[in-house]
Amino acid sequence: MTIREQLELWEKEYLSPYATLSMHSKGREREEEQCDIRPVFQRDRDRILHSKSFRRLKDKTQVFLTPEGDHYRTRLTHTLEVSQNARTIAKALRLNEDLVEAIALGHDLGHTPFGHAGERALNRICPYGFEHNVQSVRTVERLEKGGQGLNLTAEVRDGILNHQTAGMPFTLEGKIVRFSDKIAYIHHDMDDAIRGGILTEKDVPREIGDVIGYTTGERLDHFIHDIVTTSFETDDIRMSEPVAEAMKKLRNFMFERVYQNPEAKSEESKAEMLIETLYTHYLKHFEELPADMRRMADAGEPVEKIVCDYISAMTDRFAIAVYEELYIPKSWHG
Repeated sequence: MTIREQLELWEKEYLSPYATLSMHSKGREREEEQCDIRPVFQRDRDRILHSKSFRRLKDKTQVFLTPEGDHYRTRLTHTLEVSQNARTIAKALRLNEDLVEAIALGHDLGHTPFGHAGERALNRICPYGFEHNVQSVRTVERLEKGGQGLNLTAEVRDGILNHQTAGMPFTLEGKIVRFSDKIAYIHHDMDDAIRGGILTEKDVPREIGDVIGYTTGERLDHFIHDIVTTSFETDDIRMSEPVAEAMKKLRNFMFERVYQNPEAKSEESKAEMLIETLYTHYLKHFEELPADMRRMADAGEPVEKIVCDYISAMTDRFAIAVYEELYIPKSWHG
């Protein structure tokens, strides 16, 4: 018996009857020989962790564009916080930690530079539209490894696709990540807003604080405990009604005071213009894209989608550098 098979048996004996077992995975699009050490979801986690798109997250905006200071979140640190929240909940409920970690680490791989400003720009200008969750799946299925993709399991791809409010994953592990994403960004975006002087703890309305706490740490702890206690030994992942309502009010408060705050978002129109300008440029000069991306057009992929692929994969720094190279005059040296 291989180590993988022993681990699969351990899952079957130890995990909740509602857990998604590695041995019962719906499998990959392309069949592969099993690893003799790692179950399938652990293998998916490793593939995501070693991917280029994962490494690029370190230089992509979470909420605040080019903030001054080393402690503001990036898309990478957001991803790690989502993963940690999800693993804490999964461990407490005896669900599959490897699966939640793989989904969490992969959920934002397709995100644009400059956060949701970049996403809005591509969605507005591309005739096929643009959604970062759909692009994240496209990244792992089509774009990684020079067009081969990562060939992840169906459960991981489903969790990545359905991590937003509009979606609903078919595994409990996917539902955990869906909650953990919201918990993470509400928690750390408020923390960053307080660090940036946009909010203070005292600004949180009492009707919210009385239910889930008056500090970022208290609220994070309350959300996670509530999900665990409400979901324990049930075939669902949910919050209690009072906490779910408080979370909804807190999210609305964050939209009003942070996500739509003119001070916090003052640079976003510039970022959107930059993205739209690059998109227009590469449609006219498709030959400037890397060879492996140009070959996608030969295989029947629409040029507009390929240009979106290229731009959405950029980091903030690379997008700015490309824009400067194309449109900012250089000093003349005699």
